[in-house]
Amino acid sequence: MNSPQLRPSPRARWRDRWNEIIFGHESFAGRLFDVVLLILILLSVLTVLLESVQSIGDAHGPFLRAAEWVFTILFSIEYVARLLTATNAKRYARSFFGIVDFLAVGPVYLSLLFGASPSFAVLRSLRLLRVFRILKLTQFVGEAAALRIAVVASMRKITVFLFAVITIVIIVGALMYQIEGEANGFTSIPAGMYWAVVTVTTVGYGDISPRTVPGRLLASVLMILGYGIIAAPTGIVSFELARATGAGGGRKCLGCGLPYHDRDALHCKQCGARLSDAPALQ
Repeated sequence: MNSPQLRPSPRARWRDRWNEIIFGHESFAGRLFDVVLLILILLSVLTVLLESVQSIGDAHGPFLRAAEWVFTILFSIEYVARLLTATNAKRYARSFFGIVDFLAVGPVYLSLLFGASPSFAVLRSLRLLRVFRILKLTQFVGEAAALRIAVVASMRKITVFLFAVITIVIIVGALMYQIEGEANGFTSIPAGMYWAVVTVTTVGYGDISPRTVPGRLLASVLMILGYGIIAAPTGIVSFELARATGAGGGRKCLGCGLPYHDRDALHCKQCGARLSDAPALQ
């Protein structure tokens, strides 16, 4: 005799209701929740910033610490509420915003538990992670989704580009070590690579500089090359951002989930599946 299969218990209606408020943005209650949370995030970050100023911290330390605990308790309640109402609590806890939500409150409790022990004094620095609350602001900006899509789409091109830059830095650093030598501050190839990074990014600290004619010629070439190196990633991301925010930005493949396609595309460029909004074949 076959044993009856256990069916999952139905999800409580209150969880669906609160899920719509906490995670959704369409209803009035959801938008109000987002606005209140946005204000709390800004005030909590302002509290962290003011507490780091010694004069303000000395004068208003007790008030700022009390405000910090109020914000910590409120964000703790929010984090627990998100875990209780999320469609998949484990997936939320492992998601980017789930980790950010935890980092917004976790270090405060860790510093409370271990702050009194000298061996755990280093954990007090975890309080600085409270500024991760500012990252929660990105979920309230609609353009953040398009920017994320553009950055992800550009990642492979930028990775190849960075490998090319690293190769240039290693070669130029080794050349400057051979050309200038220890007498002019290039004591090793890593020191030459450091100078190449500072030069190619047009920062130019000036703590190490070439003194010979060949070294200055090589530095001039690297400086000119630096302008192109800075512009290249900007152009790559700008191109992908324009595609993500264009007329075809909302066309998502139901097969592989690729988030955007050209306006006249009939099939997904990644998996080849026919797009759901493509015109029917005659």
